[in-house]
Amino acid sequence: MATARQYLQFDKAFPMRRGGSLHAAQIAYETWGELSPERDNAILIFTGLSPSAHAASSALDCSAGWWEDMVGPGRPVDTRRFFVVCVNSLGSVFGSTSPASINPQTGQPYRLGFPILSVEDIARGGYEVIQSLGISQLQCVIGPSLGGMTVLAFAALFPEASRNLISISGAARSTPFTIALRSLQREMIRKDPAWLNGNYSVDAVPVEGMRLARKLGMITYRSAKEWLLRFGRERASVEHKPDDPFSIDFEIEAYLESHASKFVGQFDPNAYLFLSRAMDLFDLADHGEGSLAEALKRFKINSALIIGVETDLLFPIEQQQELADGLESAGREVKFARLNSLQGHDSFLVDMDQFRPLIGDFLRGL
Repeated sequence: MATARQYLQFDKAFPMRRGGSLHAAQIAYETWGELSPERDNAILIFTGLSPSAHAASSALDCSAGWWEDMVGPGRPVDTRRFFVVCVNSLGSVFGSTSPASINPQTGQPYRLGFPILSVEDIARGGYEVIQSLGISQLQCVIGPSLGGMTVLAFAALFPEASRNLISISGAARSTPFTIALRSLQREMIRKDPAWLNGNYSVDAVPVEGMRLARKLGMITYRSAKEWLLRFGRERASVEHKPDDPFSIDFEIEAYLESHASKFVGQFDPNAYLFLSRAMDLFDLADHGEGSLAEALKRFKINSALIIGVETDLLFPIEQQQELADGLESAGREVKFARLNSLQGHDSFLVDMDQFRPLIGDFLRGL
């Protein structure tokens, strides 16, 4: 079957921000729409932690993408007007070089020998992709969650590379609360006896650690109010295990179990560890000699759309307000959208009634 996935192969070493380099690295990406003769209608999308570059369906891959309702003909990111590129993050497992990839120097998977991953490395991967396509300046760069952080890193590292940006549920840095959560998720994986200091085999991954980490993540991706309205105290339909008095009783438990089981078979544990830590290590102020205000002054964009969600536990609304205020102080045109979506951090994936008009109106105004 034909695939929409494409690859940028590096014939030179890819330098990593925090030291070391990758040899024969690659970045996976997909594209939609047509690049204009002037090459001035491109949009670059960075993803959250777990998605692939398959943001939307296409003639080459008709399966639904992770942002299917946002990208396509007549949709907010309109592929009749824009040439859209979505990259799979460096360090992720869907085609880009990751800890699960073979190190050409050893013939074995990188595992924990993978260099420390930073959000800036992910941003550089996206930049190299657009450069390889002959695009010197984007119309807009867009990203949610980890992608929202990556958009900020991109604008700081490559100030002239995009005329506009959209950062969704992102932040200049992680809060102690989110660092604590992700630290616990990583510990769950590392404490699984099957982790073996990262040296597990592909047919014996640390399943229990990944399940628990994913469950904790799923709890924090949504809001407590949504859980209440969606599940209440509804009892699970699965049969209670007679030999386990603490097996699943409630529908919310069954929901978490189902999603955790799906995730385990899709994502490499070591890649999860590196990507999770990259989010914790990121601080935009590093690009302004310790000052966020100075870092934001580096941005050469014309305008920005900053979107936050009031029920977001992981990236509190105050962090998006901070970005909007800082960019405005730096002399940029800024639209700040404060949404009251019930779905918490995951709202950008599900609350299309609020997100589609916002993003569509912003892009139509460019």
